[in-house]
Parts: sequence; C-alpha cells; structure tokens
Amino acid sequence: MQYFYQNSSSRDLIVFFSGWGCDYNQFTNLHDKKDILILYDYQDLNLDFDFSKYDNIYVISYSAGVFIASIMADNIPNVRQKVALCGNPYLFDETLGLSEEIINVFKEINLDNYLEFRRKYMVIDDAEYEKYNELASLRTIASCENELSAIYKLYGKYKDKINPEFDKAIVAENDLIFNLQVQRDFYKEKLQIIPNSRHHIFFRFNSFEDMLDI
Repeated sequence: MQYFYQNSSSRDLIVFFSGWGCDYNQFTNLHDKKDILILYDYQDLNLDFDFSKYDNIYVISYSAGVFIASIMADNIPNVRQKVALCGNPYLFDETLGLSEEIINVFKEINLDNYLEFRRKYMVIDDAEYEKYNELASLRTIASCENELSAIYKLYGKYKDKINPEFDKAIVAENDLIFNLQVQRDFYKEKLQIIPNSRHHIFFRFNSFEDMLDI
C-alpha cells in the first residue's frame, strides 16, 4: 500500500481509500481544510502512519477501496463517519459486487484500449473525459494488473471479516461498473445518487469534505 499525505495542521483527518488502479494524482482537483491521507495500490495492506494526533477521523472509500476500508477502517481510531462511494464491500460477490463481465473488462485493459475504457466507464461526457485525462493516474498498466491480482487474494482471505456498515453511500446514476439497483437494495436509506454521472464522480465535488456533508 502506498499513500499521499496532505498536512493542513488540522486536528481532523480524512482517510481516503481510493479505487483499483488509482493514485493521488486523480484527486488533485479537490481542496480541503482537513488533513488528507490518500491510500492506493493495494498489493499489500501495510500502512505505517501515525493517527494519534487526530481527534476526528473520517473515512471515505471509493470503488474497490470500499472493500479495503471494510476490513481496515475498524483499526483506525476516532472514526466519526464512514462513507462509501461507487462501490460495495462485497467486491467479488456474484450478487452484490462486480459482474463477471466487468471483471473481464478490467483484465483486458491494455495500452491499445485504456482510453476507450476511460471514456465509456469512467466519465459521462467529453468535457469530463478531457479533465480525467489531465488528472489521470501515473501508474503503469503492469502495476494495476498486479494490484488486481492482489485484491483477489485479499478478498479470498478477508471476505469473512468484512464490516459492511457505512454511515452513507454515494453512487453514480449511470455507473456501468457497479449495478445501481443492487446498490439501492444493499444500502437502502443510506444511499444518495449523483445524477447524470459515471463511475468517476469526483468532478461533482470541490473537496472530500463535500462528500461528508452531501
């Protein structure tokens, strides 16, 4: 696991569990007053970070990061709120998680088709596509492939230890990666839907704090 830390000298911290293939660069359009810890690349779950200075910690998790948060967040002290974005803790469950079709799409991403994947699955229009490419992950495809294999193994190892409880869930109305109706059924009254949006919903917010307050 890798992380990016933004220190604003706050006593509040937002811990953001990013999605598969992500890094910190994709979220540099967000500006917060709270300190921010962005976690990414789940080839292992080793995290050497001192949480002791913070009175209030808020967990936001995205996509595959919702599963990672569901097995790690209980070990973080002083958590006041847990938010799931565009994801389900039961990541590889046949009913609740990713479909076999989507998993195969992930496996087939390469240098010839990754731009097509971004346009179809990640953003809703050409304007978002241009922004997404400007803030794209700096990681290699090989790194992402290795991470996907690692997440499979982590799910097999920890699926019986998942804590599925989140205080709020935010999903994209037009997400093609996680099924909207399944998310409705799973999160029930905790669910909030961002209209006219795809899987990368971060252009709809100015900060991570906005996601806590929506």
